[in-house]
Amino acid sequence: MTFVVTGGSGALGRHVVAALPGAKAVSRSTGTDLLRGTGSGALRADVVVHCATSFRREVDMARAVLAAKPAHLVYISIVGCDRVPLPYYKQKHAAERLIVNSGVPHTILRATQFHSLLLRMFDNSSKLPLMLVPAFRFQPVDEAEVGLELAALAQAAPAGIAGEMGGPEVREAIDLARIYLDAKGKRRTLVPLKAPGATYRAYRAGGNLTPGRAVGKRTFADYLSG
Repeated sequence: MTFVVTGGSGALGRHVVAALPGAKAVSRSTGTDLLRGTGSGALRADVVVHCATSFRREVDMARAVLAAKPAHLVYISIVGCDRVPLPYYKQKHAAERLIVNSGVPHTILRATQFHSLLLRMFDNSSKLPLMLVPAFRFQPVDEAEVGLELAALAQAAPAGIAGEMGGPEVREAIDLARIYLDAKGKRRTLVPLKAPGATYRAYRAGGNLTPGRAVGKRTFADYLSG
């Protein structure tokens, strides 16, 4: 089989490329722009693992990949995209529906938030003495482990909606922030951040979690320790 990985040089895609024999990484840097429709010939492969993403045009990107008519499309989505009304999550869920209804053989893997996302969030919020932290839980997963799972799914038969993939621990964000501060040797006053609206309520209710699928092995503390 031949494999193409969109977003193959990104934080997730590079792990997929490393795990797939002979996989070709495509991205804007290699001349393939899914939104402009340039370099689409590079998508010709038996299996396309679609890791490229767009916060506003996720559906358009999925449509461009489907137009290449791969024998198997593997798509990375987000746990809770059907429950948390965040605009980006809605885009992910709409892309899922497009893929499911396309007739293209597919596998969709939903994963929880990556460790690297929490790291960026805490790096930004720790720039001030008072560190604002969301007052809900996360179940962060290592993107390298997600990349390995995507590679395994790409080499198997299309599975439709695959089992979700969550990190090994469900922790309050404030606990994860303490782990971050300890690892970085920083001292900050942590302030739980609550917000009005349906999105916050969905997070607070655990809409972003999949405790029954805590299949990741590497904890956030492990990730920070290198």
